[in-house]
This record gives sequence, structure tokens and C-alpha cells, in this order.
Amino acid sequence: AHGEISGQTIPGYREEPGVAPNSRTETFAAIKLEIDSWRWQGVPFFLRTGKRLKNRLTEIVVKFRKPPVWMFTPLGSPELHRNTLRLTIQPDEGFALYFHIKAPGKPLKLERLPLDFFYKERFQELPEAYQTLLLDVMESDQTLFVHADEVEAAWRLFTPILDNTLAVSFYAAGSWGPKESDELMQRNGQKWSNRE
Repeated sequence: AHGEISGQTIPGYREEPGVAPNSRTETFAAIKLEIDSWRWQGVPFFLRTGKRLKNRLTEIVVKFRKPPVWMFTPLGSPELHRNTLRLTIQPDEGFALYFHIKAPGKPLKLERLPLDFFYKERFQELPEAYQTLLLDVMESDQTLFVHADEVEAAWRLFTPILDNTLAVSFYAAGSWGPKESDELMQRNGQKWSNRE
């Protein structure tokens, strides 16, 4: 469905020229994955991607477990937020580690602050992503490229999903996706780290 991004009305996928008005082509996916190993036992991985979401953003958010004991609770301290590491890949490369600190003085007050670094704040001119990749191709540097074994592993993972007929849920352009995506997180006691 049509929606709004940065104050402008944006057509939905099925309203685009050349797209059938009854198209059931998937433009969004949200999935929970787990790694079957002792190291990652009990650690869920939630992935989400889609067209025309509220922000164009590529990031990895690591939410650390809350400690089992919160020593500031008897002192009337507000609820503890989980320490969070946010690795931003696009559009502003960098990271932020959010954690609690005790503000100086009394009464006791905790604040959640980031320790961060972003390339654009330190370096004025950054090469475009394709400029970097093309230079890597010319120099035979494969660091940023996917290797064949990674591609084969991805196909083994996603082919069974693609071979099944999946339910398609609709969402407005400029939103964070369909409500079913939020419901996936709620069922797992989580919520997406949306950035406005």
C-alpha cells in the first residue's frame, strides 16, 4: 500500500508501473534463526529486510542479556536496559555501544549513553561503496566479496523456504513492515530496534 517517507507520498509495490496490481511477490521478510552449536545455544538471530521501509538502513544490533541481579533496584533506580551494540553498515558506517553510567552527585541517577564512532564524523570524504568494490576487483582483493562456500550455504538454507508457498502479508510503504513482523518478535519476548 502507498505510504509516506520524509513527508512525500510513496506508491506501494503493487502501485508501481509494470507491477501487476494483484502481485504476490514478496518484498519483505522477517525470520528467526538459531545456530545448532554449543556456543550459540539459546541465542536467537532475528533478520529483517524489505523494500521501502521507514529508513534505508543496514545494521547489526547485538542485545546483551540483562544481568540476573540489578543492584540499584532497592535504591529506586529505573529498570535496567540491556547493553546494546549497534554496528551500522549503511548509510553511516560506525558503531555505538549503549550502556548505563551513574551520573555524578545525588540522588542516584543512571543514564544510558553511547560510546560511539562514525566514519563521517572523523573523515570528511569517504569513497562510495561501488568505488571501493571496483578498486578491490582491480587489485584482486576478495575481502569484501562473498565466497562460493558462503553462497552454497545460503542456498541450502533458503531453498527449502523458497520452495514452499509462504503467506504474504501487506504493509504500507514508509512503515517498518507488516504487523506479523512485530508479532514474531513479541512471541519471542523481543522487539525490533527501529530507528526513526
